[in-house]
Amino acid sequence: MTNDFEKVFDTAAEPQDYTGEDGLLYCGSCRTPKEAYFPADKAALFGRDRHPAECDCQRAKRLEREAAEQRRKHLDTVEDLKRRGFTDSKMREWTFANDNGKCPQMGMAHSYVERWEQMKEGNHGLLLWGKVGTGKSYFAGCIANALMEQEIPVRMTNFALILNDLAASFEGRNEYIDRLCRYPLLIIDDFGMERGTEYGLEQVYNVIDSRYRSGKPLIVTTNHTPDMLENPQDTAHARIYDRLIEMCSPVCFTAKNFRKEAAKAKLDRLKELLK
Repeated sequence: MTNDFEKVFDTAAEPQDYTGEDGLLYCGSCRTPKEAYFPADKAALFGRDRHPAECDCQRAKRLEREAAEQRRKHLDTVEDLKRRGFTDSKMREWTFANDNGKCPQMGMAHSYVERWEQMKEGNHGLLLWGKVGTGKSYFAGCIANALMEQEIPVRMTNFALILNDLAASFEGRNEYIDRLCRYPLLIIDDFGMERGTEYGLEQVYNVIDSRYRSGKPLIVTTNHTPDMLENPQDTAHARIYDRLIEMCSPVCFTAKNFRKEAAKAKLDRLKELLK
C-alpha cells in the first residue's frame, strides 16, 4: 500500500528532462516545471516536499485531447438530434452553407437563429406562406439545422406523417402529442396538404392547440394565403386557423419556383450532353 501511495507522487522523467536551480524537475522540451512544492503544512502531512505538476506541453496535449473528446461528443449529439428531428434525410442538406442566395427572406432565418433565446422566450412562431417551390421548406430547414448544430432539439415533420403515426398508435396519441410539444421548436411543413377528414382535422387541432398551450414556438410552411386562413370554410378549419394566426407571424415568399428553375437547368444540361 505504501509503495502505491508513493507512486502517486512520483514524476515520470524523460531523458531530456533536467533539475532546475530550485531543485524541481523541468521538462526538457518546454522548459517548464513538472513538479511543484507542497505548502509547508501539506509537506508535513504527506511526508514529501513536492508533487507532480503539468508542464506546458503536457497541459497542451491534455487540452487537445479534451477538445477532441468534446468535438466528438458534440458531433454525436448533433447526429442524434438530426436523426430524431428530421423525417427525411434530405432535410439535413437544407443549411445556410448550402443556400444558393436566391431566397430574399433568408436573412430572417439567420436572425431567427441568432435571436433564438428571444424567440423562445417570447414564443415567436412563423407562418411561411407562398406558392410551391419558393423556398419555404428550405428556409425552415436552415433554422432547424442551425439550431440542432447548437444542440437544441427541433422536430420538423408534416401532418400527413403525424396523422399516420396517430392512427398507428391510437391508445398512445396523447403521449405522442406531448412528445411533439416537448421540442423547443416544432416545424410543420406543407400545412394544408393533408386529408381534411373530420378525424384528421380534429387531430390537427389537437396538435396545434397542444403546441399553443405549451408556450413554445411553432413554424409552419403552407401554400395557403393569410386571406384563406382568415376566412375559413367551416368551424373545424376556423379553430385551427385562429390558433395558427395567433401563434405565428406571416412571412410571404414571392420568389420564382426554384424547383422549376432547377428542372429546366437539368434539362438544358441533358440536351447539351445529347448533342
